[in-house]
Amino acid sequence: MKASYNWLKSYLNIDIPVEELGDILTEIGLEVEGIETHESIKGGLEGLVVGHVLECGKHENSDKLSVTKVDLGTGEPVQIVCGAPNVAANQKVIVATVGTTLYPPDGKDFKIKKSKIRGEASHGMLCGADEIGLGEYNGGIMVLPTDAKAGTKAADYFNIETDYVFDIGLTPNRSDATAHIGVAEDLAAYLRVNNNYKDGVKKPNISDFKVDNNDLKIEVEVEDTTACPRYAGVCINNIEVKASPDWLKNRLNAIGVRPINNIVDITNFVLHEFGQPLHAFDYEKISGQKVIVKKLAEGTNFASLDEVERQLNAEDLMICDGDENGMCIAGVFGGINSGVSDKTTSIFLESAYFDPMTIRRTSMRHTLRTDAAKVFEKGADANNAVEALKRAVALIKELANGQVASEITDLYPNPVKRNEITFTYVNVNRLIGKDLTTEEVDTILAALDIQFVEKTATGGTVSIPTNKFEVTREADLIEEILRIYGFNKVYVTLFSNIY
Repeated sequence: MKASYNWLKSYLNIDIPVEELGDILTEIGLEVEGIETHESIKGGLEGLVVGHVLECGKHENSDKLSVTKVDLGTGEPVQIVCGAPNVAANQKVIVATVGTTLYPPDGKDFKIKKSKIRGEASHGMLCGADEIGLGEYNGGIMVLPTDAKAGTKAADYFNIETDYVFDIGLTPNRSDATAHIGVAEDLAAYLRVNNNYKDGVKKPNISDFKVDNNDLKIEVEVEDTTACPRYAGVCINNIEVKASPDWLKNRLNAIGVRPINNIVDITNFVLHEFGQPLHAFDYEKISGQKVIVKKLAEGTNFASLDEVERQLNAEDLMICDGDENGMCIAGVFGGINSGVSDKTTSIFLESAYFDPMTIRRTSMRHTLRTDAAKVFEKGADANNAVEALKRAVALIKELANGQVASEITDLYPNPVKRNEITFTYVNVNRLIGKDLTTEEVDTILAALDIQFVEKTATGGTVSIPTNKFEVTREADLIEEILRIYGFNKVYVTLFSNIY
């Protein structure tokens, strides 16, 4: 998986150097296989500044060129020849200074040099939005508001973000770390134990969730509660489907997810924030305003979002409408006929928990290795479903002007409970190979939200957070303790007999 440094910092009050944080992640079992720099605009607008056009006159040897004097905030104006038809005196503009490399999205990189254009010296370039990756071609240079200050770095003016992305080789047993909050919680545990970190993980506030109206009705029926132990959803109306704001695009682009529109982007954002896949259906396309979770007959045709006609297996779990037409391959991939489009005004937003093996078999069968499928097959946290749903609703209200148009439907007949494990301190030290004090072990358990159900002088019984899907035995619990204590603190001595 890919984890964004800036994204992690939105949950943790830290300022740890990137390489050091990478080492910590590796030590706690999230092996960092590489770190990449990601810029929201290629080149980070390095070398570009706000300029103030003091003078602008026609070039003596060209009808289409202008000669300008531009204040770059350095005290000495520079002369720049410009071919844009909209350049004029008293404008605030973006200037590429001499030595700057530009990275036009649709062109070849080039470096700005001192030059003479038709006999006039030119010390820079006045830039259009398209030439610096900030918009489409509009026939001229980018003109800024009059309050822009000459000399301001363009990266600061446009709030260009530089991020660092950790490429984590996530092992199958780390269902708790499939998304940024899970990684942040693991980091916080390590830092509390080893770096005296006092702050917690700043999760999004969802306490103000409320129903705005009851204009939309939806009925949900789950036929297979083994393959779908929990199914939650809510209706939202009056939404405006449009492009996402830059901050959301930046988060997704950093981890290699292509922004599509605000609704789809929000579902992807919450997936990579909470580790909870979501799916948005166009409400008007749900026949009978009913959702049925079931398996369809062998060989049933289904047109998926990638415009491929697929034949279903009898074991594929499907999300169907009231006429039992497939709308989505549950937990794997959406259908072409029920997704969100530019014309969508109301949606039904799904947040469910599906059986890991069911999802893996379907995903492999249809070679659909989606991010959602990869999370479900590792074992998503069923108890996260409604919290993630409310987080997505809050973002849809903020970014798409949506209104909650129904109560939350939550079918969860057999809630997943925290697993309980009995351990002894003797076994902890025997398996780790180092003597940890009782207090050290207890501190690590508390940092991991592993709670004592019963405590004795020799050990006790603890309950495991439901996001730690694979922690089922004493040995698994001890591995958790060792990760946070620090593998590097344990020294292995090898003895060999030479005959």
